[in-house]
Amino acid sequence: MKLLIFRTILIYLCVLFAMRLMGKRQLGELQPEELVSTILISNLASISIESEDVPVTASLIPLFLIAALELLGSALSFRSQKFFNLLSGRPKTVILNGEIDQNALRPVADLMEALRGKDVFDPRDVSYAIIETNGTLSVALRPEKEPARLSDLQLRVEHCHATIPFVLDGQVLEDNLHWCGKDRAWLERTAQANTLLPQEILLLVGNETEDYFLLKKERRATVHEG
Repeated sequence: MKLLIFRTILIYLCVLFAMRLMGKRQLGELQPEELVSTILISNLASISIESEDVPVTASLIPLFLIAALELLGSALSFRSQKFFNLLSGRPKTVILNGEIDQNALRPVADLMEALRGKDVFDPRDVSYAIIETNGTLSVALRPEKEPARLSDLQLRVEHCHATIPFVLDGQVLEDNLHWCGKDRAWLERTAQANTLLPQEILLLVGNETEDYFLLKKERRATVHEG
C-alpha cells in the first residue's frame, strides 16, 4: 500500500510538472495535438499507478518524451506557418454575410448551438463566423446588429472604478490591494470593522474608493457604503 501511494504521488507530480511545462489551457481551448498529448499522458500515468509490476520509468520516460515533442511542435509552429497549419489545421469560415456555407460545416445543428452560445439566434445577423482551430466559434455581427455603445450615442462617460476581489475564501490577494492603492493595514481595519479576521472572509471586493462588499464565510453579507 505504501508503494502504491508513493507511485501515485510521484506520477501525479510528474504529470503536473509536464502539463505546466507544456502550458496547457482549458480543455475546450486545446489544439488537436494538445488534446492527443493530454490523453496519452493520462493513459501513461494510469499504467504505473494500476500495475505495481511495471517500473515507474515505463511511464515517466514516454511522459516526458511526449512533453518534449509538444514543446518542439510549439517551437516549429511558431517559426513556420505551414507547419502550424499542418499540425493544427486552418480556421474555417462557416457564415459569410448571413449565408451559411453548407459544405464547410455539418451538421448545422452544431452551428446553431454554437451561435446560441454567443447570444446569436439568427444567422442572418452574422457578418461572418469562423470555426477556430481549437473548435471554438468566433462571430462578428453585422454593423446594424451590433449593440449600441456609449460612444455611438455620444454620451459622456465619467471615470468608472473597476471592482476587483481583495479576499477569496480567506486568501488575501495582495496584488489587487496594491493596484487599488490599499494595503494589508486597510484590510485589517476593514475586517475589524466587521468583527472578523481576514481568514473568516469568504469574499471581499472593492475598488479605489472606500466602498466595498464583504461576505462572511457563514454567508451573511455585510455591505459598507463609503
